[in-house]
Amino acid sequence: MIRTVIVDDHVLVREGTAQLLSREDDIEVVGQAGTGEDGVELCLHLVPDVALVDVNLPGMSGLGLARELASRAPEVRVLVVSAYDDYAYVAEALDIGVRGYLLKTASGRELVESVRAVAEGVLVLDAAISARLARRWRDGPAARPGPGALTDRERGVLDLLVEGRSNKQIATEMGLGLRTVEGHVSGVLAKLGVTSRTEAVAYSLKHRLTAAEGSDGPARS
Repeated sequence: MIRTVIVDDHVLVREGTAQLLSREDDIEVVGQAGTGEDGVELCLHLVPDVALVDVNLPGMSGLGLARELASRAPEVRVLVVSAYDDYAYVAEALDIGVRGYLLKTASGRELVESVRAVAEGVLVLDAAISARLARRWRDGPAARPGPGALTDRERGVLDLLVEGRSNKQIATEMGLGLRTVEGHVSGVLAKLGVTSRTEAVAYSLKHRLTAAEGSDGPARS
């Protein structure tokens, strides 16, 4: 069961999100808060698996909350759900260590799947944000995370992309859910500063990022 806390200053948004998530058999909403300070205290007390946090909160901001949890309760994975898609917000959130950044234009199904992915440790970025980050990193190479920022599992996914596997085939071979694989692929594209699987494969071959570099193959743990 994925235990979640919702932090948003709009009661209607909190209650609507709680109802949406509570319909799922594997997700439980264990608490709600309307301010950043209350959100921190609630998360420290309940230690949920995932905290859904808005950026714009009265008092302590959502990013301030994420920073507090990163130092005091790092086991709580923060999924930002915000109307703001400004690069500065996203960059700061990723620098803090949030595990996901989703726009409020996302569908209910996307939110549910993102909660599951974040709970599994997958970095989730809204598709619009991923595309914007990729363009920015492509235009400014110094700001691009690059292949060194890839996790072992992302490298494993990249290896299989190079071998021509589909997301479904990657999911089967690595023993992961399809949504989890999609999240890893998005992470690979964003970190390499590319916008498609084809570009990721070309980048990998050009820079020799395949398993032949010394990896024992796709990470499965």
